[in-house]
Amino acid sequence: MSLYDDVVLVLKGYEDQGELRQAYLDHLAAHPDGIWKACHAGHVTASALVVDPERGRVLLTLHRKLRMWLQMGGHCEPGDPTLAEAALREATEESGIPGLTLLPGGPVRLDRHPIPAPCHWHFDVQYAAVAPSGAAHAVSDESLDVRWFAYDEVAEVADDSVVRLLEAVRARI
Repeated sequence: MSLYDDVVLVLKGYEDQGELRQAYLDHLAAHPDGIWKACHAGHVTASALVVDPERGRVLLTLHRKLRMWLQMGGHCEPGDPTLAEAALREATEESGIPGLTLLPGGPVRLDRHPIPAPCHWHFDVQYAAVAPSGAAHAVSDESLDVRWFAYDEVAEVADDSVVRLLEAVRARI
């Protein structure tokens, strides 16, 4: 199975956010290259909110280009066998934490947001990754900083999409 097929399968099985899910599927039907960064009409991205449920906190990255506190995530790569593995790869690379595990149950939510040219949209499939106990993080080349925030601090530093993701993750754990 190709990564494209996996993305379509994940989305078809994802029951929440029906209208937005359909927008993702319509985009992929119109753009067979819609999972790749080269698709300037928009492309699928995979992200994961890194959580430490034992300590009631999340790990956010201060994105180098956007200068915003966000969950870990990014573009799919040809070597990614599945969307879930793309999200886990991105979370591991950007957090520096080995041994992350995705929260069971597939994606937590979907979020489509505009991005600067030459592309127009990110169709983000959002997962949650649980950090192992005592995990130490590191700052990647894509970040200005990486920091743990208590659940109740997230709304003070991050935008509404991250707050909605955290709410969905907390409802699942």
